[in-house]
Amino acid sequence: MAACAFRRSIASQLSKVLDLPPENLIKSISAVPVSKKRHVADFQLSIASVTEDSSSDSSAQDLHRQAQKLAERLKCDAVVSEISTGPGTVNFTINRELLAKTVLQQVLKDGSEYGVKSELFSAVPRQKAVIEFSSPNIAKKFHIGHLRSTIIGNFIANLKVALGHEVIRINYLGDWGMQFGLLGVGFQCFGNKEKLKSSPLQHLFEVYVQINKEAEDENVKKLAKDFFRKLEEHDEQTLSLWKQFRDFSIEEYIRIYKRLGVHFDEYSGESFYQEKSQEVLKMLEDKGLLQKTVKGTGIVDLSEKKDLSSFSTVVRSDGTSLYITRDLAAAIDRMNRHSCDTMIYVVRGLLLQCDFSTWYFWCQHVSFGLVQGMKTRRGEVVFLEDVLNEVRSRMLQNMASAKTTKEIENPMETAEKVGLAALIIQDFRGLLSSDYQFSWDRALQSRGDTGVFLQYTHARLHSLEQMHGNEQLTDVNVACLQEPDAISVLQHLLRYDEVLYRSSQDLQPKHIVSYLLTLSHLAAVAHKTLPVKGSAPDVAQARRCLFQAARSVLANGMKLLGITPVTQM
Repeated sequence: MAACAFRRSIASQLSKVLDLPPENLIKSISAVPVSKKRHVADFQLSIASVTEDSSSDSSAQDLHRQAQKLAERLKCDAVVSEISTGPGTVNFTINRELLAKTVLQQVLKDGSEYGVKSELFSAVPRQKAVIEFSSPNIAKKFHIGHLRSTIIGNFIANLKVALGHEVIRINYLGDWGMQFGLLGVGFQCFGNKEKLKSSPLQHLFEVYVQINKEAEDENVKKLAKDFFRKLEEHDEQTLSLWKQFRDFSIEEYIRIYKRLGVHFDEYSGESFYQEKSQEVLKMLEDKGLLQKTVKGTGIVDLSEKKDLSSFSTVVRSDGTSLYITRDLAAAIDRMNRHSCDTMIYVVRGLLLQCDFSTWYFWCQHVSFGLVQGMKTRRGEVVFLEDVLNEVRSRMLQNMASAKTTKEIENPMETAEKVGLAALIIQDFRGLLSSDYQFSWDRALQSRGDTGVFLQYTHARLHSLEQMHGNEQLTDVNVACLQEPDAISVLQHLLRYDEVLYRSSQDLQPKHIVSYLLTLSHLAAVAHKTLPVKGSAPDVAQARRCLFQAARSVLANGMKLLGITPVTQM
């Protein structure tokens, strides 16, 4: 990694002056974000992170004085061409030709592994992670919360895999519980086998809505209870009907997830843990944690003072299991079966109502906020497919009316990929835990900080490569890349590993999103000011190499976010 070589070189000089091992200094040396307003150095060292006497109450003046004292003891060399100080920092500018040569060589050599090979990750142990995400309920709406869970979980899985971890992607379906009693009765009254085969999600939802209108009827209540009890007792006929609901629904989900570019290693569900939940109840009983209430329900006291001020119900009075019991059984089973180091749940809000400390320490919850205002032209979003069809049709319309759109081979497919990028970027721009107001117009703008702009930039850079022959460029004359706009792109490429590292630490995609949007803006400016066409051959070749590197990193980052880069638009 280009940045690693430079950090190491700076650290080695600092280590002699500060009498500290270079590896202690490497993480204190960071690439400086590009600024539109002024020329910036390439790396900076924060004084507060390396000096003993810079306690938290050191004044800014004090830190600045220490920075100046340290800078005076350092010398420029073959790597560093200039040393300066800022507020509490020592700044290092890399020899300009060396910067261009090292960055471009590294990006083009590492390809899709650029950034992930960085020594910043060397101390991070390779792990086996189980990631549970999406997890819709069969027969209920696939609401927008499920879409968020799906794209967030996919991003985390992509990032982990890119960094060399082993990942198991699990979709834990809501395929059990009292609502299946109601659905079973509904299907016996209003169901249609043909419709169940051709559009299971739609048909089961319609049946569920219809029977729900009668859910308060005592007779319907009793029938639903009986149906679910038969399910739990494995009655053959009841189980066979339920299996059809589940199998046809999964088939349709797989088809829809394919449009999203998402796959799962395992379709699990609450039904798998119905029997295992009995083992969990026994384990709780053996540990003296299970208590019976007057009504006959089984509860676990979660309060600190053991005064039942906070408890979780784990079994109904008729002995049937609850969601939380099955969830606990699922967690224990996954740990035993996959021997994983960590389990990541991508859930709406925090699923903390069941804090059994014995298993909770290796469960990590990635919570996310609500999306408000996402409606299709037909009204409220009911199914994931509604969203995908809507984004595709709106994008097709925008592409048809845009002056820049060229004749493309498969407009439907392109519109879908660009539209998805728009949804993902709008969702990932802020903190995942924040709620946000969705806007179709804002998401689908072709200029500004949108997924459409990222796709447009990628397609434009790709066509530049095609136009001038896309052979692998080697021996480039880097002396031709000294303009400020070229340097800005190179400086930004230098920072990619730090951005990946940051996202890998807090599992927030916003760092990568913001990095890619800046990269696209810098590339757009450079594309205007550094023409390839009509330039001297060695200048044209160097610029092509710069744009090729920018496109390569842009594509890598987009794929991590779950976006398929388009080559025409």
